[in-house]
Amino acid sequence: MGKKKQSVIEPSNLDPGWVKTGDKSWVATLQEDPKTGDLILPLPDEVMASNGFEIGDILKWKDNKDGSFSITKKASEEKQWVLVEAVSTFRTRYMVEVPVGIDEQGNDKAKWALDTVVMGEAKEFSQEHLGEQIVSHRVVSKKEALALCDVDNDYTGEWDKETKMKNFFTTWEEQNGND
Repeated sequence: MGKKKQSVIEPSNLDPGWVKTGDKSWVATLQEDPKTGDLILPLPDEVMASNGFEIGDILKWKDNKDGSFSITKKASEEKQWVLVEAVSTFRTRYMVEVPVGIDEQGNDKAKWALDTVVMGEAKEFSQEHLGEQIVSHRVVSKKEALALCDVDNDYTGEWDKETKMKNFFTTWEEQNGND
């Protein structure tokens, strides 16, 4: 007959059974799930806050080989949104017909073509995209990014956040071919 696995769980009057032993160290009393027998380590708000943990984080356990364990947030899973602002540059050409000669102010009438272009009255002859120049970048929260999406793309106001993100946000997975 096999031996029944025993877990020593000492009752604690502390809720949820944590005793602080240092700035970022505690001794905890494990709880047992009555249905499965699994051991549970509830993390109180103070432990979560002092370690920078949030609900949904993936935590990594390390056996310190001295009867203690360390818990850290799995850093490789952390991601952030970065707003990158860039200016696209185009070389645009216009072909504008003007009279030959000098005007009353002594300027070459060829300069009249410049006025026609600036006034938006010239037809585009050709254009070439010369590239983008990054002018700034900053880390933003997902909430800030979605709010900015609504400002910059006001026609998407009725879209849900998943649709906005699918159309306007570039995920880490997409960049690495895992979409």
